[in-house]
Amino acid sequence: MRVAGLAIRPFGLRRTVRSRMTLLYGALFLLSGAVLLTIASGVARVRSTTRAAASRSAAGIQGSSAGQSGLERADNKIRQLQSQLAAAQHSQPPSVTHQLLIGSLIALAVMGAVSALLGWMMAGHALRPLRTITATARRISEDNLHERLAFDGPRDELKDLADTFDGLLERLEAAFAAQRRFVANASHELHTPLTTMRAALDVAMAKPDPPPAQTVVLAGRLRSELNRIDELLEGLLVLARTQHGALPAGEILVLDDALAAAVAARAPAIAGARLTLHHAGTSGATVAGSEALLRRMIDNVVDNAIVHNQPSGWITVGTLAGPRAARIVIENGGPVLDQVQVDQLAQPFKRLGADRISSGRGSGLGLSIVAAIAAAHGGRLELRARSEGGLRVTIELPLTGRPIPADLAGVPG
Repeated sequence: MRVAGLAIRPFGLRRTVRSRMTLLYGALFLLSGAVLLTIASGVARVRSTTRAAASRSAAGIQGSSAGQSGLERADNKIRQLQSQLAAAQHSQPPSVTHQLLIGSLIALAVMGAVSALLGWMMAGHALRPLRTITATARRISEDNLHERLAFDGPRDELKDLADTFDGLLERLEAAFAAQRRFVANASHELHTPLTTMRAALDVAMAKPDPPPAQTVVLAGRLRSELNRIDELLEGLLVLARTQHGALPAGEILVLDDALAAAVAARAPAIAGARLTLHHAGTSGATVAGSEALLRRMIDNVVDNAIVHNQPSGWITVGTLAGPRAARIVIENGGPVLDQVQVDQLAQPFKRLGADRISSGRGSGLGLSIVAAIAAAHGGRLELRARSEGGLRVTIELPLTGRPIPADLAGVPG
């Protein structure tokens, strides 16, 4: 039965491979038991009928032997007694046969239940390697493609499946690594022609004769576009290096100091946009990792809150700390956003609808760089559209530099 495209199963049962194998085992046992019981019952009835006919034949022989000699009558009598004795030993009353049939059916039902239980246990044992493969496959993502199933078992279908999956992971890891190397190399190599173009532009504008006004305007636009391309390439380079996982270790950063420095450096931009700055509090939390990347992460979030804001809006910044993790929380005002679109902002070059056609509002890599840096330090980025309008950005980082468990609790929100 289907309602609105959804399949409804009786009692909400999930049709797993294990349950189907159990039903198959139980059905095969019941079928074979029923066939065996039918054959045994048919054989018993045929034997009973044959013995009854033999008894009647012996009685006829006894009646016809009256006219025979005494010796023949004695011999016939002996055979008659032997036939009656055999019939008495092997023939059963109808009630005994009926009871035997009922007992056989009860035994068949009990053994059917036992076979279903044994089938469930055996199916679970047979599917245990498959559950291990599934759990490992769910744990592997873009960030840990180096992991392998490394299934250690007999050379069967499950072993072939695990080896095939390991080969797929190896090809994916190579493809991701090649993509990141290409982005990093291209970003690095493109800096040279951009620098040459900027130098040529500066030389042309520095000639003794004053250039025409149109040339000055054109040079300003070209310099602005070159700066944007340079910013884009720098963002791609940082993103590729961060995703590659090459991070220095042992550097300690105080989140409150880094956040205060980012806000102070952007005080003119905040004042120019007539934004009101609110401080939500400090925690004194410290994290380990790359200080340069962590500062870049905080700078990007603050820039995002300034650029994607409404005139005379507001910004709230602060840090929170729990037993094992710290949070950087930055909120800004603005129009009401769609959470579905907000969830895609951490992807490269993803912007909201109004920002796609705007110019000079960032490279589209800011939040994707934030997400990559947070993930490289064992943390996560969370984006939430505020019901009153605007965006809430939360960065979770482990205090010890270890990944945050999925069931982390105790960090205030």
